[in-house]
Amino acid sequence: MTVPDKTGHFGEFGGKYVPETLMTLLSDLEKTFFSLRKDKTFRKEFVEYLKEYAGRPTNLYHAKRLSKQLKTLKVYLKREDLLHTGAHKINNTLGQILVAKRMGKTRIIAETGAGQHGVATATAAALFGLKCVVYMGAEDIKRQALNVFRMQLLGTEVVPVTSGSQTLKDAMNEAIRDWVTNVRDTFYIIGSVAGPHPYPLMVREFQVVIGQEARKQFQQKEKKLPDYLLACVGGGSNAMGLFHSFFNDKKVKMIGVEAAGLGLNTGQHSAPLADGGVGVLHGSKSGLMQTKDGQVRVAHSVAAGLDYPGVGPEHAYYQKIGRAQYVSVTDKEAIKGLKLLSKTEGIIPALETAHAIAYLEKLAKKVKKKSTVIVCLSGRGDKDMEAIKEVI
Repeated sequence: MTVPDKTGHFGEFGGKYVPETLMTLLSDLEKTFFSLRKDKTFRKEFVEYLKEYAGRPTNLYHAKRLSKQLKTLKVYLKREDLLHTGAHKINNTLGQILVAKRMGKTRIIAETGAGQHGVATATAAALFGLKCVVYMGAEDIKRQALNVFRMQLLGTEVVPVTSGSQTLKDAMNEAIRDWVTNVRDTFYIIGSVAGPHPYPLMVREFQVVIGQEARKQFQQKEKKLPDYLLACVGGGSNAMGLFHSFFNDKKVKMIGVEAAGLGLNTGQHSAPLADGGVGVLHGSKSGLMQTKDGQVRVAHSVAAGLDYPGVGPEHAYYQKIGRAQYVSVTDKEAIKGLKLLSKTEGIIPALETAHAIAYLEKLAKKVKKKSTVIVCLSGRGDKDMEAIKEVI
């Protein structure tokens, strides 16, 4: 399996591009995390919270009616939507908050787009009695009013971000500014496999349980490995959580689905791997949507959690070496995918997850009959009901 080198690089991607103020803090975090990775007591505590509090293991569900409609594909859904808080994000926030406590931090900050990471962070902070502040773009606050209320109910302060596009990128900018100012008592819980080293590695390690469980469950059901893995990709934590455990299984094809928004040709999308270059954003070198003069482009997606111009560096590395394929799905196609799963299986997915569901129809036309696929059902759609009503 691939791991970053000592400087946190996955090939040319990754690294630690941050202000001098944060270098010592990141070095301390790196030392603490690498120590805790080998600590059996820490591991036991983390696994216990995943099991007793978050609700792991999650089911690997054979979607029979969906499979029948697709004809060529036998579809299994990894049901991260059944976890406490409704998405895979709780895996990571529980892990990071345990690290924060070991480091003696008393204040938690986070950024959020769709609100699922914000809710998961607020939940973990409430569980451990820590003060919590979540930065959220003003545009996303409008789109995700329910999640804003949930965070506030959990005792978290939600700070609207009105700069830039008022979405996830800008929320992350503000969170980093806060972190630089309050390094002594504050721990920044990044929600995806992005950011400066060791965050891409750390988040992957806390999400890899998705793929570990899915691999074991699939082998029990099918007595073999799947032909395909499929997951939506914004920053990419749910996808990396599924993909990483299959990295050395070359026959298992991995497909990440980015948000094509209004179409790749319009420039109004969130697909840096499909239509972007290489650049540095939020402390990491990776795939990035940029203008000709190097400015970060404004991203767009109907799914707030995919509305981000960058992507985790390990995904950029997987694409570069040809280990994973990255495709894209438009807003309209995602809505169609949401309807498809809702009507065939009685499961309403999050708009982010709906991008992966939508791609199933395209994949079904390319594969051999009786091909198998695991889709990471990263979150449920409760949070998106108001937004969906406006676009259907």
